[in-house]
Amino acid sequence: MKIAIYPGSFDPITLGHMDIIRRAAQCFDQVYVCVLVNCDKKPMFSADERVDMIRRSVADLPNVTAEHYSGLLAAYAREKGACVLVKGLRNATDFDQEYQMASINRGICPGLETVFLPASPAYQHFSSTMVREMIRYGQPMEQYVPAPVAEQWKGRS
Repeated sequence: MKIAIYPGSFDPITLGHMDIIRRAAQCFDQVYVCVLVNCDKKPMFSADERVDMIRRSVADLPNVTAEHYSGLLAAYAREKGACVLVKGLRNATDFDQEYQMASINRGICPGLETVFLPASPAYQHFSSTMVREMIRYGQPMEQYVPAPVAEQWKGRS
């Protein structure tokens, strides 16, 4: 069984994330979407809220599971028996950062590969950071986040 992990902060999950998840789900037997702690970011949503948003968004994908993990990604990969990390790339800046992380993860967990999936053109221009700003100002989000997430925040400001 080929097990992959798609890690990130997912604060909140976006349609760009969903595009990567759907594509990964077609390539691997099992995909774990792993909500990790990023010490450099102050999340808008708790880890439990983010996992819940992801679970509702991937409900139609039987081989995708969302979980929270507070340790090292390489340790989580070992725990799940994963052989691949999936990373989405929007631009060269993303590549530079993710390439460094791939080297670190492979050093910690030899044999753990990282697969880079380029963002689909429709999703290259936005991020979770942008979505959080839209939430703060009560703007519509339907074109940026999965329907369950947009519904949750509709009408709030």
